[in-house]
Amino acid sequence: MQLGLIGLGKMGGNMRERIRHAGHTVIGYDRNPEVSDVSSLAELVDKLQAPRTVWVMVPAGAATQSVVDELGGLLETGDTVVDGGNSRWSDDEKHAEELGAKGIGFVDAGVSGGVWGLQNGYALMVGGDKEHVDRLQPIFEALKPEGPYGYVHAGKVGAGHFSKMVHNGIEYAMMQAYAEGWELLESVDSVTDVREVFRSWQDGTVIRSWLLDLAVNALDQDEHLTKLRGYAEDSGEGRWTVEAAIDNSVPLPAITASLFARFASRQEDSPQMKMVAALRNQFGGHAVESVKE
Repeated sequence: MQLGLIGLGKMGGNMRERIRHAGHTVIGYDRNPEVSDVSSLAELVDKLQAPRTVWVMVPAGAATQSVVDELGGLLETGDTVVDGGNSRWSDDEKHAEELGAKGIGFVDAGVSGGVWGLQNGYALMVGGDKEHVDRLQPIFEALKPEGPYGYVHAGKVGAGHFSKMVHNGIEYAMMQAYAEGWELLESVDSVTDVREVFRSWQDGTVIRSWLLDLAVNALDQDEHLTKLRGYAEDSGEGRWTVEAAIDNSVPLPAITASLFARFASRQEDSPQMKMVAALRNQFGGHAVESVKE
């Protein structure tokens, strides 16, 4: 299958490579000419055979809207646009309506996998009409992890990004729980090897997880996280999850508290946020702030 891919950063660049490894043709565009296969969106569209499929991996909001607007003027009836970034689900409905008026299909894909996706595969949560989703199955199969899991057609347009938003909200709460437990262990005199306590949890315990494995990786690199500042950003999905909970009268105390903890980290150095920052760096390659000498 042939695919156009826009945005070749940490996620998009690795996705291009994984799809190519599966035997598909990927023509990538990025503002950085050093990684781009073409010099413009117009050239990308010209190189694709109809019906075209273009996958967008750019930041949510204005950047995605700009790309969708430009593609709307370049693509033709029967083509399909996939938004694989972290867009808000309500934007998907707007983009589907705008492109649909021109006969262009739209699919939203929540993508999870971070910097490990090239090796392990990407979990995909997809929203859109069945006819558009079915056409993309070869690409989804190339991206997803091996085995029966890691892909779902979650529902209509917006369902993919809504599902990914909830996934990220849960991720916030899980990281916060590990961080709180780590700080408590570090604070008592009786526990003399916190890193090995975390390592002992990796097998046979009910709290074992990939995030726990990544926490151990982080502690192996910096046993007491002394090199990190206790500061963690939020990428938007946590806020949207809490807002959706309010709109739907669904109580989310753990996820809401984990979001507020990140806000607190920006006011003063937080030991718990050292672990959250370390985990975000481990699974997603997100930047961390070092302690200033």
